[in-house]
This record gives sequence, C-alpha cells and structure tokens, in this order.
Amino acid sequence: MDNHDDLIIRVGTFFYVLGGGAFVLFMISDLADQADFDYFFVAVVLLAIGWVFRRRKPPPPPAGRFEYLRKMREEARARRAARSKK
Repeated sequence: MDNHDDLIIRVGTFFYVLGGGAFVLFMISDLADQADFDYFFVAVVLLAIGWVFRRRKPPPPPAGRFEYLRKMREEARARRAARSKK
C-alpha cells in the first residue's frame, strides 16, 4: 500500500469520527427532548463517506493466536471421520 492509499484510509477514519460525533450530538439533543434530526442525517452521510474511503483497507493478516486450538479441532474431526468410516 502506498502513501496515497494510507491517506485515503485515514481520511475515512476521520469521517467516521466526525460521523460518530454528530450522532452523539443527535443523541444528546434527543435526551434533551429537542431532537434535531439534522445531526442524525449529517452523521449518516459522514459515516457513509467514511465507509466508502475505508473499504479499501485490506484485512489484517491472521495473528495465529488460536492456531493450536484450530489444529486440535481439525485433528478431532479427522479422528471422528476415520471412526465413522469403520
């Protein structure tokens, strides 16, 4: 990934944060019994823009934390399959 892609992903994160802030403002206005739906619509638009920019981000590589458990589960399945063939 080059610097241009990194910048776009960071801009997407920025829009996520702004959208979250606008949604918090909407929730606060709703709690005050003066719901201002402009904040809600702005939040939805900003979150959508952030999602468009962030969807380019590749998935993280597997960490391998549960590799041992996965391996044990596969071995158990293989043993069960061998037993059922008998």
